[in-house]
Amino acid sequence: MPRFYIAQPLAAGQLVDLPPAVAHHINVVRLEPGAAITLFNGEGGQYPAVLRDVGKKRATAELQAFDPREAELPFPVTLAQALPEGSKMDWIIEKAVELGVTAVQPLAARRCVVRLSAERAEKKLEHWQGVIEAAAEQSGRNRLPRLAPPLELRDWLAQPADGQRILLSPRASTSLAEWTRAQPAQPVTLLVGPEGGFTDEEEALAMQHGALALSAGPRVLRTETAALAVLAVLAAAWGGM
Repeated sequence: MPRFYIAQPLAAGQLVDLPPAVAHHINVVRLEPGAAITLFNGEGGQYPAVLRDVGKKRATAELQAFDPREAELPFPVTLAQALPEGSKMDWIIEKAVELGVTAVQPLAARRCVVRLSAERAEKKLEHWQGVIEAAAEQSGRNRLPRLAPPLELRDWLAQPADGQRILLSPRASTSLAEWTRAQPAQPVTLLVGPEGGFTDEEEALAMQHGALALSAGPRVLRTETAALAVLAVLAAAWGGM
Protein backbone atom coordinates (compact mmCIF):
# COMPACT_ATOMS: atom_id res chain seq x y z
CA MET A 1 0.00 0.00 0.00
CA PRO A 2 1.50 3.41 -0.96
CA ARG A 3 2.53 5.49 2.07
CA PHE A 4 2.83 9.28 2.11
CA TYR A 5 4.11 11.78 4.66
CA ILE A 6 2.10 14.98 5.03
CA ALA A 7 3.08 17.71 7.49
CA GLN A 8 -0.29 18.56 9.01
CA PRO A 9 -2.62 17.43 11.82
CA LEU A 10 -4.61 14.29 10.95
CA ALA A 11 -7.78 12.79 12.40
CA ALA A 12 -10.06 9.86 11.57
CA GLY A 13 -12.89 10.83 9.22
CA GLN A 14 -11.04 13.88 7.95
CA LEU A 15 -11.11 14.74 4.24
CA VAL A 16 -7.57 15.83 3.34
CA ASP A 17 -6.36 17.80 0.35
CA LEU A 18 -3.02 16.15 -0.35
CA PRO A 19 0.08 18.31 -0.94
CA PRO A 20 1.00 18.95 -4.60
CA ALA A 21 4.04 16.64 -4.46
CA VAL A 22 1.91 13.78 -3.13
CA ALA A 23 -0.83 14.46 -5.68
CA HIS A 24 1.80 14.38 -8.43
CA HIS A 25 3.13 11.03 -7.17
CA ILE A 26 -0.41 9.63 -7.12
CA ASN A 27 -0.86 10.68 -10.74
CA VAL A 28 2.50 9.22 -11.77
CA VAL A 29 1.65 5.79 -10.33
CA ARG A 30 -1.90 6.08 -11.77
CA LEU A 31 -3.87 5.63 -8.57
CA GLU A 32 -7.58 6.20 -9.01
CA PRO A 33 -10.47 7.16 -6.68
CA GLY A 34 -11.19 4.29 -4.32
CA ALA A 35 -7.53 3.25 -4.07
CA ALA A 36 -6.19 2.57 -0.59
CA ILE A 37 -3.20 4.57 0.69
CA THR A 38 -1.61 5.26 4.09
CA LEU A 39 -0.87 8.74 5.47
CA PHE A 40 1.30 9.74 8.42
CA ASN A 41 2.51 13.07 9.80
CA GLY A 42 5.69 11.97 11.58
CA GLU A 43 4.24 12.22 15.09
CA GLY A 44 3.60 8.49 15.48
CA GLY A 45 1.03 6.09 14.11
CA GLN A 46 -0.63 6.21 10.73
CA TYR A 47 -3.99 6.51 9.02
CA PRO A 48 -5.29 4.15 6.35
CA ALA A 49 -7.07 6.32 3.80
CA VAL A 50 -9.12 6.08 0.62
CA LEU A 51 -8.64 8.36 -2.37
CA ARG A 52 -11.86 10.24 -3.07
CA ASP A 53 -10.84 12.57 -5.86
CA VAL A 54 -7.84 12.56 -8.20
CA GLY A 55 -7.08 15.31 -10.70
CA LYS A 56 -4.02 16.29 -12.71
CA LYS A 57 -2.65 18.51 -9.94
CA ARG A 58 -4.75 17.62 -6.94
CA ALA A 59 -5.93 14.66 -4.88
CA THR A 60 -8.20 14.22 -1.87
CA ALA A 61 -8.26 11.35 0.60
CA GLU A 62 -10.59 10.35 3.43
CA LEU A 63 -8.86 9.17 6.60
CA GLN A 64 -10.02 6.01 8.31
CA ALA A 65 -9.41 4.76 11.88
CA PHE A 66 -6.04 5.61 13.44
CA ASP A 67 -3.48 2.80 13.43
CA PRO A 68 -0.94 3.17 16.29
CA ARG A 69 1.64 1.02 14.49
CA GLU A 70 5.30 1.91 15.18
CA ALA A 71 8.54 0.67 13.66
CA GLU A 72 11.09 2.42 15.88
CA LEU A 73 14.15 0.93 17.53
CA PRO A 74 13.64 0.34 21.28
CA PHE A 75 16.60 2.67 21.98
CA PRO A 76 17.42 6.05 20.42
CA VAL A 77 20.46 6.37 18.13
CA THR A 78 21.92 9.65 16.90
CA LEU A 79 24.25 9.56 13.90
CA ALA A 80 26.91 12.28 14.05
CA GLN A 81 28.37 11.96 10.56
CA ALA A 82 31.32 13.96 9.25
CA LEU A 83 30.41 15.25 5.80
CA PRO A 84 31.61 12.96 2.98
CA GLU A 85 32.17 14.02 -0.59
CA GLY A 86 29.64 13.97 -3.43
CA SER A 87 26.21 12.50 -2.83
CA LYS A 88 27.36 9.98 -0.21
CA MET A 89 25.53 11.85 2.56
CA ASP A 90 22.22 11.28 0.76
CA TRP A 91 22.85 7.54 0.73
CA ILE A 92 24.02 7.47 4.35
CA ILE A 93 20.94 9.34 5.57
CA GLU A 94 18.55 7.23 3.50
CA LYS A 95 19.93 3.92 4.75
CA ALA A 96 20.33 5.14 8.34
CA VAL A 97 16.63 6.07 8.38
CA GLU A 98 15.74 2.63 7.03
CA LEU A 99 17.80 1.07 9.85
CA GLY A 100 16.08 3.12 12.54
CA VAL A 101 18.30 6.11 13.37
CA THR A 102 16.57 8.68 15.58
CA ALA A 103 18.54 11.82 14.71
CA VAL A 104 21.19 12.94 12.21
CA GLN A 105 23.89 15.49 13.02
CA PRO A 106 26.12 16.52 10.06
CA LEU A 107 29.61 17.50 11.16
CA ALA A 108 32.53 19.42 9.68
CA ALA A 109 35.89 17.79 10.44
CA ARG A 110 39.45 18.61 9.37
CA ARG A 111 39.61 16.03 6.58
CA CYS A 112 36.17 16.81 5.15
CA VAL A 113 36.41 17.66 1.46
CA VAL A 114 32.99 19.30 1.52
CA ARG A 115 32.68 22.74 3.14
CA LEU A 116 29.20 24.23 3.33
CA SER A 117 28.51 27.96 3.28
CA ALA A 118 25.43 29.14 5.16
CA GLU A 119 23.45 29.28 1.90
CA ARG A 120 24.58 25.82 0.77
CA ALA A 121 23.92 24.37 4.22
CA GLU A 122 20.33 25.64 4.12
CA LYS A 123 19.76 24.06 0.70
CA LYS A 124 21.39 20.80 1.79
CA LEU A 125 19.23 20.62 4.91
CA GLU A 126 16.10 21.05 2.82
CA HIS A 127 17.28 18.32 0.46
CA TRP A 128 18.25 15.93 3.28
CA GLN A 129 14.87 16.50 4.93
CA GLY A 130 13.27 15.27 1.73
CA VAL A 131 15.54 12.21 1.79
CA ILE A 132 14.43 11.48 5.37
CA GLU A 133 10.74 11.79 4.50
CA ALA A 134 11.04 9.52 1.45
CA ALA A 135 13.01 6.92 3.42
CA ALA A 136 10.41 6.95 6.21
CA GLU A 137 7.65 6.44 3.64
CA GLN A 138 9.48 3.51 2.06
CA SER A 139 10.58 1.81 5.28
CA GLY A 140 7.27 1.94 7.14
CA ARG A 141 8.40 4.37 9.85
CA ASN A 142 5.79 6.73 11.26
CA ARG A 143 8.22 9.06 13.06
CA LEU A 144 10.73 11.28 11.28
CA PRO A 145 14.32 11.35 12.52
CA ARG A 146 15.45 14.82 13.60
CA LEU A 147 17.91 16.59 11.31
CA ALA A 148 20.23 19.11 12.95
CA PRO A 149 22.11 21.92 11.18
CA PRO A 150 25.78 21.16 10.38
CA LEU A 151 28.26 21.97 13.14
CA GLU A 152 32.02 22.02 13.54
CA LEU A 153 33.15 18.90 15.40
CA ARG A 154 34.60 20.95 18.27
CA ASP A 155 31.36 22.92 18.72
CA TRP A 156 29.23 19.75 18.68
CA LEU A 157 31.47 18.00 21.22
CA ALA A 158 31.04 20.94 23.58
CA GLN A 159 27.27 20.33 23.72
CA PRO A 160 25.72 17.96 26.31
CA ALA A 161 25.85 14.34 25.15
CA ASP A 162 22.63 12.58 24.16
CA GLY A 163 23.56 9.16 25.55
CA GLN A 164 26.90 7.40 25.24
CA ARG A 165 29.00 8.81 22.42
CA ILE A 166 30.75 6.07 20.46
CA LEU A 167 33.74 7.10 18.37
CA LEU A 168 34.18 4.57 15.57
CA SER A 169 37.93 4.18 15.12
CA PRO A 170 39.98 1.43 13.45
CA ARG A 171 42.65 2.10 16.10
CA ALA A 172 40.35 1.18 19.02
CA SER A 173 41.31 -1.94 20.97
CA THR A 174 37.70 -2.94 21.81
CA SER A 175 35.13 -3.77 19.17
CA LEU A 176 31.62 -2.42 19.22
CA ALA A 177 30.27 -5.98 19.07
CA GLU A 178 32.13 -6.86 22.29
CA TRP A 179 30.96 -3.71 24.05
CA THR A 180 27.36 -4.18 22.92
CA ARG A 181 27.19 -7.73 24.27
CA ALA A 182 28.21 -6.48 27.71
CA GLN A 183 25.84 -3.49 27.81
CA PRO A 184 22.06 -3.08 28.16
CA ALA A 185 20.12 -1.25 25.46
CA GLN A 186 20.65 2.49 25.92
CA PRO A 187 20.73 5.80 24.02
CA VAL A 188 23.88 6.10 21.90
CA THR A 189 25.46 8.52 19.48
CA LEU A 190 27.64 7.16 16.67
CA LEU A 191 30.50 9.46 15.72
CA VAL A 192 31.76 8.68 12.20
CA GLY A 193 34.66 10.40 10.46
CA PRO A 194 34.98 11.51 6.82
CA GLU A 195 37.10 9.89 4.13
CA GLY A 196 40.50 9.47 5.77
CA GLY A 197 38.92 9.39 9.23
CA PHE A 198 39.30 11.83 12.09
CA THR A 199 42.75 13.15 12.90
CA ASP A 200 44.55 11.99 16.06
CA GLU A 201 43.80 15.37 17.61
CA GLU A 202 40.09 15.09 16.81
CA GLU A 203 39.88 11.59 18.27
CA ALA A 204 41.66 12.76 21.41
CA LEU A 205 39.29 15.71 21.73
CA ALA A 206 36.27 13.41 21.34
CA MET A 207 37.52 11.13 24.10
CA GLN A 208 38.21 14.12 26.33
CA HIS A 209 34.49 14.88 25.97
CA GLY A 210 33.51 11.37 27.05
CA ALA A 211 33.41 9.50 23.74
CA LEU A 212 34.21 5.80 23.90
CA ALA A 213 36.51 4.60 21.10
CA LEU A 214 35.32 1.32 19.55
CA SER A 215 36.19 -0.46 16.32
CA ALA A 216 33.74 -1.86 13.78
CA GLY A 217 35.83 -5.03 13.50
CA PRO A 218 39.13 -6.08 11.91
CA ARG A 219 38.31 -4.54 8.52
CA VAL A 220 38.48 -0.81 7.81
CA LEU A 221 35.04 0.36 6.65
CA ARG A 222 34.39 3.31 4.38
CA THR A 223 32.63 6.34 5.83
CA GLU A 224 29.41 5.45 3.99
CA THR A 225 29.48 1.90 5.40
CA ALA A 226 30.57 2.29 9.02
CA ALA A 227 27.46 3.73 10.65
CA LEU A 228 25.13 1.41 8.74
CA ALA A 229 27.04 -1.69 9.80
CA VAL A 230 27.02 -0.52 13.41
CA LEU A 231 23.30 0.27 13.34
CA ALA A 232 22.64 -3.28 12.19
CA VAL A 233 24.85 -4.68 14.99
CA LEU A 234 23.05 -2.63 17.64
CA ALA A 235 19.61 -3.61 16.37
CA ALA A 236 20.56 -7.29 16.29
CA ALA A 237 22.00 -7.17 19.82
CA TRP A 238 19.47 -4.91 21.55
CA GLY A 239 16.30 -5.53 19.56
CA GLY A 240 14.77 -3.88 16.54
CA MET A 241 15.52 -6.31 13.70
